[in-house]
Amino acid sequence: MKSAFAQSFGNNFLGASPLWYKQVIIVFLIANPIILNAFGPFITGWLLIIEFIFTLAMALKCYPLQPGGLIALEAVMLNLTTTDGIYTEVIHNIDVILLLMFMVAGIYFMKDMLLFIFNKLLVRIKSKIAISLVFSLTAAILSAFLDALTVTAVLISVSVGFYSVYHKVASGQPSSSNASNNNDDSEILEINKDDLIHFRSFLRSLLMHGAVGTALGGVATMVGEPQNLIIAKVAGWDFVDFFLHVAPISMPVLVAGLCTVIILEKSGWFGYGAKLPENVRNILKNFSKEEKAKYTEKRKATLVVQGLVAVLLVLSLAFHVAEVGLVGLMVIVLLTAFNGVTDEHQIGHAFEEALPFTALLVVFFTVVSVIHSQHLFDPIINYVLALPPHSQPIMFFIANGLLSAISDNVFVATVYISEIKDALDIGAISREQFEILAVAVNTGTNLPSVATPNGQAAFLFLLTSAIAPLVRLSYGKMVWMALPYTLVLSVVAGTCVMYFL
Repeated sequence: MKSAFAQSFGNNFLGASPLWYKQVIIVFLIANPIILNAFGPFITGWLLIIEFIFTLAMALKCYPLQPGGLIALEAVMLNLTTTDGIYTEVIHNIDVILLLMFMVAGIYFMKDMLLFIFNKLLVRIKSKIAISLVFSLTAAILSAFLDALTVTAVLISVSVGFYSVYHKVASGQPSSSNASNNNDDSEILEINKDDLIHFRSFLRSLLMHGAVGTALGGVATMVGEPQNLIIAKVAGWDFVDFFLHVAPISMPVLVAGLCTVIILEKSGWFGYGAKLPENVRNILKNFSKEEKAKYTEKRKATLVVQGLVAVLLVLSLAFHVAEVGLVGLMVIVLLTAFNGVTDEHQIGHAFEEALPFTALLVVFFTVVSVIHSQHLFDPIINYVLALPPHSQPIMFFIANGLLSAISDNVFVATVYISEIKDALDIGAISREQFEILAVAVNTGTNLPSVATPNGQAAFLFLLTSAIAPLVRLSYGKMVWMALPYTLVLSVVAGTCVMYFL
């Protein structure tokens, strides 16, 4: 009886995750207090970061919230951080949390319009290079005025829609059917299996081009990323000032990023180059015709409302009339009110995608709080600030890039911009040097951080979204596909920092 209970308890722990994975997490939890007693909080803090990255890397084996949450709880129990410290991090990032809670749900109610627009693009643009450039450049332009997470939510929503349409047909069901399970390939017809593999690769590459595009545009303006607003506020820059200060790096980087899209699609390196199978194109084309045939006056009115609210959304965010999350709540109210979505359960589906990631983000803030409480980055910060002024910009860029790749780029930017502001206030550096270093901090936290999902919230959102397992986008695959972008953007931006700052 006891043996059966113990076996059931073990089976319940982390559910259907592989046994070896469960054992690794248990080893982490046992080893952390031992290492804390043997080597102290500094080493243990860095070990916690590595352990959390491991849970992200294994996201397809087990959603990181549970194992990462256990590690975060232990960090509090070991006094590596405090609940007050975590709460402070959450409050500092409340705008991101509100964004995830409301904006992603708002995008959910626009999916009909988005699917309509992007379906037209996919069907009509047959060149993979052209459609890849459209995804990357559109994501870049939107991210310069909207938040990268919002743009990523659009990409995810569109991709899930495309995948769902094809998966139903490939399973022998009509595209309008609601019975298909996107995660179940057991009913895929044999004749469609190769096309499904190629379609996954096609969507995977478009998603990565789009995700990197959010970084290309996000670095350029003060509203592009949360840390940009922090840097602009400390530096006293308005929208135009910020753009002009960063342009010597952001504009060459944008060109380099778009050139990288072309090279990757032409060469097929790093998992890119897959084309849309003709059979899939025909299915999407037929789906478009079927949807058009079903366009009643009510359906047309729904699309018009979604289009008008989309314009209002862009204008609201571009002019920063309110925090992004509050704008998202406005979108939800308008779209549900004017399109007749008044059932609580219908509205509830909109929040299913974002809330697990919101919880995971709070767990991530616990790790950030450990970094802050144990001063894990202090040696690097102190080293860079001690360098001669002419060496500081490129070293700030490198240091911010490396730290952002393993931590939260908002946290890294906040730490560094505060340090250089303190140096300016005591007269250790000039105003000109301060502005140069502020640009280095901005570009360092935005560009090299595309190397891993840890550095970019948009990448982490994509990795843990519903589309990732469907297109087989794992942590390792994401890092591999981001590698050429990481190298190109880092080299181009680093060169510009050295010669233009």
